[in-house]
Amino acid sequence: MRDAQAPCDSSRVTPKPKKKPERPYNRTLRLVYPSTDGQILLRTDLDWDRSIPATRRVDDNTWEFDLSADRSWLHYKPTLVDGNGHVHWAPGMNEVVTLSRTMPYVVYPHFLGDDTGHITDVFTTPSELLGREVPIRVYLPAGYDENTLKRYSVLYMQDGANAFLPDEAFLGQDWSMRQTLETLDGMSLIHQTLIVAVHTEDRMVDYTKPGFDTYARALATEIKPAIDARFRTLTGRCDTSLMGSSLGGVASFACAWQYPDIFGNAACLSSTFGFQDDLMDRVRHDELGVRQQLKIYLDSGWPRDNYESTLAMSAALLERGFILGQNLHHVAFPGDGHSESFWGERAHLPIQLFAGRLRRHFGSEAETRGC
Repeated sequence: MRDAQAPCDSSRVTPKPKKKPERPYNRTLRLVYPSTDGQILLRTDLDWDRSIPATRRVDDNTWEFDLSADRSWLHYKPTLVDGNGHVHWAPGMNEVVTLSRTMPYVVYPHFLGDDTGHITDVFTTPSELLGREVPIRVYLPAGYDENTLKRYSVLYMQDGANAFLPDEAFLGQDWSMRQTLETLDGMSLIHQTLIVAVHTEDRMVDYTKPGFDTYARALATEIKPAIDARFRTLTGRCDTSLMGSSLGGVASFACAWQYPDIFGNAACLSSTFGFQDDLMDRVRHDELGVRQQLKIYLDSGWPRDNYESTLAMSAALLERGFILGQNLHHVAFPGDGHSESFWGERAHLPIQLFAGRLRRHFGSEAETRGC
């Protein structure tokens, strides 16, 4: 239980505008939290000592606050006053809301837990297609257990043993995905996301031709339905992403290309395109259809690190009508090598593309035709 406390990062100085705008900035902040006998209030950096009551309570689970300020953003903290009068601040960094938008800003706060998520123990889900039990770990964001009204986008990672824990990772170097997600969440930059780290038994079978076709089918028709049944997920294609590196990047691309109606986003880092796959040929000749709506992120280090094959795949997608900066993103990183440490450092980029708040709320008409 958390009693009253100062807002996080209270040393940050909020700049005062030199000149008041002709009209104030306004926006509605909508807080969604399971029905409680307590009271949901708001504090902002306009005056951290003043509690702001809700402008309206839409229903048992929804409080709305009409905010107004002389600048276009505010730091804020939701608070819960329980039946005993104890004040519980939402844990973690002060959150940021922009006021230059008419659409309500929806937040699913939590108050009684930590500001960090947790990683499940390894569990298995059966795959008849692969003929084995598939080991999985899942990262659950902060507040998952408390605010049961929220559902989450999902990122499926290949080579899942490398996602979270050095004890499991190749050469003891994991991607530090938990830390990356929690940093981006603390910045109010992304929608909270589940990471499903899918372990593989033999990546040379699962991530190359012809095995990756069976692996893609298992991920789409067996593993994803099992995850959706077990966790509170958003199940649509735009909320379902894939990420992998090297051969895992090839597998991620193959899964999205084969099942674009299920996986809307694919991040392929330092991918070994052309090593033992036919993906370039598929991109050049397959009927596009819904594939045109995929959002694909390709990157590599340089020199080597599959730079040339990644560049060639990007060019092939552009030839088929993908648009750079909209549904195709290609980035190269001079000096980066072929290892988990480099991939972990870059993972925040596709996560921002797939789950970023600004991307989802302010995407152009051309972008929103896809994800």
